[in-house]
Amino acid sequence: MGTDKAMLPWPPGAVSQETFLSAAVRSLLPFNDLVIVVAGKNESTIAPVVYATNASIVRNPEPERGQFSSLQVGLQEVLNRGRDAAMITHVDRPPADGATLAALRDAFVGLPDEKWALVPEFRGQHGHPILVGRDMMEVFLKAPATAVAREIEHQHQHHIEYLAVDDPRLTLNVNTPEEYAALLSGYRH
Repeated sequence: MGTDKAMLPWPPGAVSQETFLSAAVRSLLPFNDLVIVVAGKNESTIAPVVYATNASIVRNPEPERGQFSSLQVGLQEVLNRGRDAAMITHVDRPPADGATLAALRDAFVGLPDEKWALVPEFRGQHGHPILVGRDMMEVFLKAPATAVAREIEHQHQHHIEYLAVDDPRLTLNVNTPEEYAALLSGYRH
């Protein structure tokens, strides 16, 4: 991207001080009792935003191990704080709509015991945030740091519930300046 994706303005083209990170935290707070942001080498850059939005930060001591290692650091912190479920998203995704997050939370609370995770989907395409219970968290934590979350999810497909939602932002992923520009041109306030 050439810049820290967490600090990209949200909504695209806005003059406000909101960023992908601050907007994500603000969208998640009403549906979670705490929000934990996993930082890497960008900790000093994002920490002021994290604290200004009433979130907590934990540092991945070895971010070069990859994205999955950051997931593991975050999930371990969730368990360390006495929680047994987590709503997980990436910072390079626009925040989900509040109604969508409420629907996800409500569906997750009603899952049968054999379902360990809830994944939203828009028109058949999986998105974020995903919600995971303790069983799925343990599976992620026991995997090698080089693992890929999607592969682990596929290995435990029978424990995952999917929920169709009407929120196309859940499937967007912004990794390049071109993808951000496309989001900018397609965003409707």
